[in-house]
Amino acid sequence: MESAMNNPGNVNKLKHKLSVIIPPLIGMVFFGTAVFVLHNELKQFHYNQIIGYIGEVRMWKILLALLFSMLSYFALTINESLLFKHFKHPLPYHKTALASFVSTTISHNIGYSIITGGSLRFRFYTVMDVSTMEISSFIGLHGAFFWLGFFLLAGSIFLVEPLKIPANWHLPFSTLLPLAFLFLGLIVIFYILVFKKVSLKFKEWIFSVPTLKLSSELLIVSSLDWLFSGAALYVLLPPSLHLSFAYFLGVYLLAQVTGVSSQVPGGLGVFETVFLVMVGASTNSPAVIGALVVYRFAYYLLPLIFSAILLGIYELLPRIEKIKRKALWAGRFFSGFAPNVFAFTSFLGGTILLFSGATPAVVARMNWLNTIFPLPVIEISHFLGSLVGTGLIFLAFGLQRRLDAAYRMTLILLGAGIIFSLIKGFDYEEATALTLMFVALYPCRKLFYRKSYMTSIWFSPGWIAAITIVLASSIFLVIFAYKHLDYSRDMWWQFTFFDDAPRSMRAAVGALTLASIIGLRRLLRAAPPVSKITDHVEKAKIIELVKTSDETIANIALLDDKSVLFSDDNQAFIMYGVEGRSWVTMGDPVGAEDSKAELLWKFRELVDRHDGWPVFYEIGRHNLHMYVDMGFTISKLGEEARVKLDKFKLDGKSNKWFRYVLRHIESAGFKFEIIPVESVPPLIPKLKTISDDWLSRKNTREKGFSQGYFKEDYLVRFPMALVRKEEEVIAFSNLWTTENKEELSIDLMRYSSEAPEGTMDYLFVNLMLWGKEQNYKWFDLGMAPLSGIENRTFAPLWNKLGAFIYQHGENFYNFRGLRQYKDKFDPVWEPKYLASPGGLALPRILTNISTLISRGFKGVIGK
Repeated sequence: MESAMNNPGNVNKLKHKLSVIIPPLIGMVFFGTAVFVLHNELKQFHYNQIIGYIGEVRMWKILLALLFSMLSYFALTINESLLFKHFKHPLPYHKTALASFVSTTISHNIGYSIITGGSLRFRFYTVMDVSTMEISSFIGLHGAFFWLGFFLLAGSIFLVEPLKIPANWHLPFSTLLPLAFLFLGLIVIFYILVFKKVSLKFKEWIFSVPTLKLSSELLIVSSLDWLFSGAALYVLLPPSLHLSFAYFLGVYLLAQVTGVSSQVPGGLGVFETVFLVMVGASTNSPAVIGALVVYRFAYYLLPLIFSAILLGIYELLPRIEKIKRKALWAGRFFSGFAPNVFAFTSFLGGTILLFSGATPAVVARMNWLNTIFPLPVIEISHFLGSLVGTGLIFLAFGLQRRLDAAYRMTLILLGAGIIFSLIKGFDYEEATALTLMFVALYPCRKLFYRKSYMTSIWFSPGWIAAITIVLASSIFLVIFAYKHLDYSRDMWWQFTFFDDAPRSMRAAVGALTLASIIGLRRLLRAAPPVSKITDHVEKAKIIELVKTSDETIANIALLDDKSVLFSDDNQAFIMYGVEGRSWVTMGDPVGAEDSKAELLWKFRELVDRHDGWPVFYEIGRHNLHMYVDMGFTISKLGEEARVKLDKFKLDGKSNKWFRYVLRHIESAGFKFEIIPVESVPPLIPKLKTISDDWLSRKNTREKGFSQGYFKEDYLVRFPMALVRKEEEVIAFSNLWTTENKEELSIDLMRYSSEAPEGTMDYLFVNLMLWGKEQNYKWFDLGMAPLSGIENRTFAPLWNKLGAFIYQHGENFYNFRGLRQYKDKFDPVWEPKYLASPGGLALPRILTNISTLISRGFKGVIGK
């Protein structure tokens, strides 16, 4: 154990696992504490008292709450637009407003605002030509001003109206006056930084402070956001509380910051508990809880549903004929993060059904249903409604992972939920919400393209915590709603129209039973292997799939230095190597196009189970959308040179060098020859001698992973191009071909000390002429690393670094010379990319890739 802990790799892995597990665990502790406090605060009240207040809230109050909610979100959109002025990268207001509204509504409801809101903003702004570094700085400053606005407003309120701290909190101060001085002190420090024009550095990010005028505008707008969001709740509270707005706002801000700190989605339960305790409304608790419920709907749920509908509309627009070009672009753009939104709405729909099943129905509606449906129909609908709710919260994870089965099952369960909501208690409100979710999800079929089983996917700790919280909340509602009843064994078997308690208890047990079955099935399944070692049967599959590929790089799979993962239908495979935490694929998946997207997700999930980083190396531009959909950062590696063989010729002034090379080499008695596969084995000893001599003269060692190395059972699988002098072989290269003659290229290219200058050119020219004669379409000259990476003002940091190395790194690698050499053949340059986790992980990922290619770290630091 001690040796394991002394291993830095194990320590880092442990830290990563703790960082994943601890936040959801903290959220569950906060939530459990909040439920305990709420139970004590409300133990003398009846559930119907809370429902009664909700029904008595005047419509003008609800409309006023909605208006203040809209003003709060409007202030955030203004804040977002103003902040882009600081980056001198103005964007149209309607674009930043959309990004702000969607990102904020989702982060408010899900929690983890830096992760959820930040990732959504990356999705929005990367397609608007905003660099990665600018977006990172923007997110940092946006979060800073969000909290500076809180500090300014809270500090001012706590100074004017210092709240008293309950004695049972056992804090070292009795009022919040010390916090007022702390918050306002932070504002003073901020303005000092503004006056001195200080830039703050955090790791690789540099944040320049905005100007005095812009900073003041951002602070005011951020404070207005908090002010309006508080006003939305204030208008809903019962007048009998006699709260001044200043005192209320202090309580509201304290409750909000506690809820955000808890990591519970939306601060659910934690915000309500702190607010209820601080208000101290012991006789008005049901009314306060009722107001908080309406506030949740007005400020959180309704904007979220609107966001989901908005995304559904944008997905539907591209299907309409004669649509504007911008709408088509928007439809494609939103597809990147829409599954996350639909995942949350599915989770929300399940929560609504579970909570509805745990609470009593409206008596008047049950009287009306009594005249239409028999009792067994209502009982079954109530029970099945809760099971549907449980299914929806589990299916939400499948929607996030773009599973087609999850899409279809969610639509079915939403439809069933609509019917059950109406039959079990004529809950037309929840039926309407579920209908809106159904309408938003239905046109988005193309987003859920993965062919997979839900049972093959592991739930993250955050998802497990969220599901646990919802199920625990439904149980708490059952206990709270029917606490005035004496529980007995006979209650389970009571079936009447107005016995809500037995009905809710049976539904709760059914939901828990279903959740337990799903959890146990996942817990007891076999663990997956770390990697897949190919046997003879698998080797035969690889050979067959390589034959179907349009790209010669697929032949590198026959080298046996990589693991292979097949798609479920065995129609495609990924070849990969593992170094450190990086699981690196070599190129795009090989095989059928229809199987590639699902295979990429299968690979990602395999890597996630083993706490690794999925890395996709040297991928082409045609499949980039699949990697973007999975949330990876795309970095350009360089460009690949491909010669169109039907246009390759020797005549013309520009090709006189090729004619000279052919005459010069052949006049010295050398000749070019293609050796078929069956004639290669007898040549292997001679070729090995040439290879060893070449490595010795170059003072280098064999590479691997992305290129072949001298291995007998590998080389005998390919035809060989030779350069001979009389019968003596002086140069060779194994040929990579495609069966459909789409592409031709070489792998190893070695020559002896007797080879004259220009041997490589002689070999290349003859291979292209031979390929043209054999009707191959392209000749692949390989990649020029860092070629084509532009260093512009707003380019990402990787682009700037890559362009600098390309321009000034000649002492380490002949980047520019390699590009110029390949340019002689007048190729078509095609970009190659790296898809991987971004940020601080990228340098380690690049080091791991270099280690794989160099076949060990020693090869990286050697020549």
